[in-house]
Amino acid sequence: MKSRDGIIRLKRFQAEEKRRQVNQIQTMVAEFERMARDLEDQINVEQDRAGIRDTSHFAYPTFAKAAMARRDNLRASAQELEAQLAAAQADLDLALSDLNKAEQMAARDQERSAAVDLAVTRRPARTATGAERRSW
Repeated sequence: MKSRDGIIRLKRFQAEEKRRQVNQIQTMVAEFERMARDLEDQINVEQDRAGIRDTSHFAYPTFAKAAMARRDNLRASAQELEAQLAAAQADLDLALSDLNKAEQMAARDQERSAAVDLAVTRRPARTATGAERRSW
């Protein structure tokens, strides 16, 4: 049973580590998307201020061009993180499945141990046979 406890602790740690990774990636994706929205707002403000929306126009604001490039990079990074998130979620599901299996094995071992202990306590006491009663 001791070895099962160690395995369960290890599986729990691995599952929690995978959960932390998933949460971290989700946070990064949300942050990238928020930053992209902020840049989109800044681009619209700059275009309104300049009065030019045509990116090929010679007087198009340089800041708006740079912000567009940054926004596009953030969106691409967010898409790459989405792929990493899917892989991390699959790893988490696998780790949780392994943890569940280990816990079920430990519970089954504990039930077997309890059944053996119960069988031992219910076994009738051994009575002395005729040969054992003779004390000569």
